Amino acid sequence: MIISPNLTVDRTVRIARLVPGTVQRPERAVVTAGAKGVNVARVLAALGDRARLVGFVPTGDPALVERLFGPEPLELLGVAVAGDLRVATIYLEEDGRVTVLNEPGPEVDAPTWDALERRVREALDEGADRLVACSGSLPPGSPIDGYGRITSIAHEQGAQVVVDAGRDVLAATLPFHPDVVAPNLAEAESALGASGGETVDESGDDVTERAKEAASALVEAGAGAAVVTAGAAGAALVTGEVAVWFAGVEVDVVNPIGAGDSFVAGFVRARELGIEVVEAVASGLGAASASCENALAGGVDPVRAGALAERIADNRIVLSRAGS
Repeated sequence: MIISPNLTVDRTVRIARLVPGTVQRPERAVVTAGAKGVNVARVLAALGDRARLVGFVPTGDPALVERLFGPEPLELLGVAVAGDLRVATIYLEEDGRVTVLNEPGPEVDAPTWDALERRVREALDEGADRLVACSGSLPPGSPIDGYGRITSIAHEQGAQVVVDAGRDVLAATLPFHPDVVAPNLAEAESALGASGGETVDESGDDVTERAKEAASALVEAGAGAAVVTAGAAGAALVTGEVAVWFAGVEVDVVNPIGAGDSFVAGFVRARELGIEVVEAVASGLGAASASCENALAGGVDPVRAGALAERIADNRIVLSRAGS
């Protein structure tokens, strides 16, 4: 099951070069359902698993919600909220640079958030979900520890929780001991108190060490395990027993948006199949790498993802083990 409260309209604009302060004519624009959880669900569907997604459904334009989310390969367990779907505008330039404008989403009050938590409990009671993925931002007015509270609900039901969130939301989740957290390097360092925005320099000789240090700190702060991704460079996994670096593989990048979501889907699917954590990380990274080759965020060729996962697994490096 996926918890993704802040559903979105994604407007992806392809443009030769974005020049602020000018009037420009993009090559084309594509409008799709969005939100990190939707991307996760698309990849899970490609890998053979139709997911249930719990999120707030704004009541301002029901026809738009149905038109965009109805065809998606997921079961939407919606909680009504007043307002309109937020819009994320994504500018993809010819040189690969990406600019994303994420609107905040509709305001949520305490009773509405409580309704979401009740829906999560009901869904866990109804189904056989033993893995819950909390993915993406929280709408304005949501409790900052919202994913932590959902983690507690899932643990009460015997489910494990994977959290992919940034900065304050991630930091507020850690005391609730999520089983796995999966931020990118910028999100991880920001959640741990470093200054900076949502982007970070993922090149250089220190990336491996920084990702490992961030993952280790996240585990020390409460996570059962942490995977810190560093873009094309790779990712660091830290558990209570081992620290591992997974080097990235070279792919033909068409659209990098949704790579982190594809990682979560590939990882969760592998864990659902009983694959242990280290190998599941390789599966997640294979899905993330394959997704970059697809124009649609969350679009993945499962055969390609599997082939990339094998290459990534073969080249992993054990950085340290418990007691060493």
